Amino acid sequence: MIRIFLLFVILFSTQIGSPQDKDVKNNQSTILIYGSDTCHYCIDTKKFAEQHQLKFIYFDIDKDEKALKEMLIKLRQNNISTSNLNLPVVDKNGLVFTNEIDFSSFLKKLIE
Repeated sequence: MIRIFLLFVILFSTQIGSPQDKDVKNNQSTILIYGSDTCHYCIDTKKFAEQHQLKFIYFDIDKDEKALKEMLIKLRQNNISTSNLNLPVVDKNGLVFTNEIDFSSFLKKLIE
């Protein structure tokens, strides 16, 4: 179901909406995490960020259409395929990456 929704958004998105507020845009140290509350990797990533006291904002792409569009645009801009998307997607100061490697290595990228 989410794949169909993602395809629909990719094909028909016309506006680029940013769910970030001005304070987040001005602060490059804030990590953006795009995920789903039904994804255990996403939940574990949030917990990891909290435990390491990382400054982050989490967007549930199942509930926030603007965040979903923003995430898809960032993936396309970074030549990351959206056809078989692995969540979560992270934007760490412009470096965009997904959970496509082993999970512990993925988490280490958050604190490097």
